[in-house]
Amino acid sequence: MTARHEEIAEELRRAIDREEYTVGSLLPAETDLAAHYGVSRGTVRQAVAALTAEGLIGSRQGARRVVLAGRRSQSFAELRSFAQWARAMGREATGHVVAQEYRPATAEDAVRLQLRERTAVLHVLRVRGLDGEPVLLERTVYADWISPAVAAVEPDCASVTQRLFEDTGLVFAYGEHVIDAVAASAQDAGLLGVRRTSPLLRVRRVTTTREGRPVEWSDDRYRSDAVSFSVHNSIDNNALARKTAE
Repeated sequence: MTARHEEIAEELRRAIDREEYTVGSLLPAETDLAAHYGVSRGTVRQAVAALTAEGLIGSRQGARRVVLAGRRSQSFAELRSFAQWARAMGREATGHVVAQEYRPATAEDAVRLQLRERTAVLHVLRVRGLDGEPVLLERTVYADWISPAVAAVEPDCASVTQRLFEDTGLVFAYGEHVIDAVAASAQDAGLLGVRRTSPLLRVRRVTTTREGRPVEWSDDRYRSDAVSFSVHNSIDNNALARKTAE
């Protein structure tokens, strides 16, 4: 028999799917959820804890819980971090910063992040893994206003998205993705454990707040034997989804 808190967790997932609670919005207070479902606050806390563990919602001390992502299977129609996606798939996400430094914004940085050229921005090269195996390189440039918070995150933090929310309240709300294939450079090959010139799936993205303020832009390179992308078409929907390679 399914426990009551598991039933409530599933109902909340479906409500998030239906966008009754959109990314960046607040969940009702525990007392309100308890009254709605006719259960104790302890039961509600168990349900909410499950969604927090999946990366769907986040919490800060003394504050209401905020929706961080939508469906458990990630679509590029929504925005979800690598760690949130991995947890939703039942996988363990890891991360390690290989290099991190401030540099003057280039012309490309300035356009993508809507900053003046030469503004100091933070460049981070990070290796991401699934269950301990490296599958993704993230080369990310962070806007000047969020760079200090990113620089303060420990190098092996599994979810920078979650940490930034906890530390600053930042919610990544929108992303624009461009996907193509590239050959692994010598650096790519060494960090991902593949041969040089091996094919990698590249996703270039710009991420913004709900208000449209650019937070970061990134060049993400996935091992093609570990992660693939699928497209589901219909007259009403054309969603691109990320999944583990089969």
